[in-house]
Amino acid sequence: MTTDREVDDLLRTLAPQVLGILMRRYGDFDACEDAVQEALLAAATQWRADGLPDNPRAWLLTVASRRLTDEYRSEVARRRREQATALAQPTDQQVVPGPDADARPDRDDTIDLFLLCCHPALAPQIQAALTLRAIGGLTTDEIARAYLTTTSTMKQRITRAKQRIKASGQLFVDGERDERMRVVRHVLYLIFNEGYVTATGPELHRADLTAEAIRLTRQLHELRPADPETTGLLALMLLTEARRPARTAPDGLPIPLDEQDRGRWDRAAIEEGTALLTAALSTAAAGPYQLQAAIAAVHAEAARAEDTDWPQILGLYDVLQRISPSPVVALNRAVAVAMVHGPRAALGLLGSLESDERLAASHRLEAARAHMLEMAGDHAAAQASYRRAADRTPSAAERRYLADRADRLAAGPN
Repeated sequence: MTTDREVDDLLRTLAPQVLGILMRRYGDFDACEDAVQEALLAAATQWRADGLPDNPRAWLLTVASRRLTDEYRSEVARRRREQATALAQPTDQQVVPGPDADARPDRDDTIDLFLLCCHPALAPQIQAALTLRAIGGLTTDEIARAYLTTTSTMKQRITRAKQRIKASGQLFVDGERDERMRVVRHVLYLIFNEGYVTATGPELHRADLTAEAIRLTRQLHELRPADPETTGLLALMLLTEARRPARTAPDGLPIPLDEQDRGRWDRAAIEEGTALLTAALSTAAAGPYQLQAAIAAVHAEAARAEDTDWPQILGLYDVLQRISPSPVVALNRAVAVAMVHGPRAALGLLGSLESDERLAASHRLEAARAHMLEMAGDHAAAQASYRRAADRTPSAAERRYLADRADRLAAGPN
């Protein structure tokens, strides 16, 4: 007998497939998404009572298509989710699925839906929100909480995003697939990072967001197993998320990497991430996500912080900065330089980053400077930098941590 959990997992997997097919047929994002949501509600009711149909995807497609057809015939564009029970039996007989005509072996509508959500006309945060809504299955309220905004504001943003896609006149453009896939990976990376180090709010991380980012990236990897950068991205997420159990102290303050109890790291996630990385590196020249995953793997290999192969990490950052330069990569490379050549050598590199507006407005540059000054023994200057960094971060947990570091330096050695 099928359990409720199995039904929920199946519906979550099938939803983007059905939505992608409907989008190809009808092209109306809002109407198609409403139809899929109602079909999911109908399925959740009927499948639990009567068991799974022979072809679950065709069942959902039939119910959703019928809903859309009814809407278009009556020219009514309103939600009918409260009629889910009635929809589960739209006639006196149980729904009998017709042939799944869109199930062509050469077409993958889930990938196309990923590409559609990451439409170039949308800002990155809206691409992420739309991905979480259409593919991740999160409610607008859940997405709003993740991004610390109101449900009404997020609903307006998502609605405008759908309207913008419709107005562009470009839904599924095969010629842009490679470029769009790069954007898809970036959006999944943003979702993971938002969960791993939550930008604002009282908590350091959001496990629900990192879990959803990993789930979606797994799905993308299953659809594109030969794509080395997608494999590298999944490896990076797993290797990074493996540290989460050791990242936070009982009082909620973050624990730096070199002070973490590595026995609490998730070894299964590390092994899976390392295996994925090895497979990705064996198929093509390393891309940015593979290189970042390789850096995470070097950290994971070290049983103790002092065993970390920092020269290898610096070498990887050198390659990463060459093929995918960014201020954040340069900042992380400076930290590696400090560990290999000493803090004074790294402090000189930070000066060249001060002109970058993105870093200047962030706390990260000042936090890195504080850490290097502390390593160099200049505690007065380090204390001032920690306080400046604390003033700049919107994260309550990081603010408390940085202020605590400054207070400890002010108190002097115990």
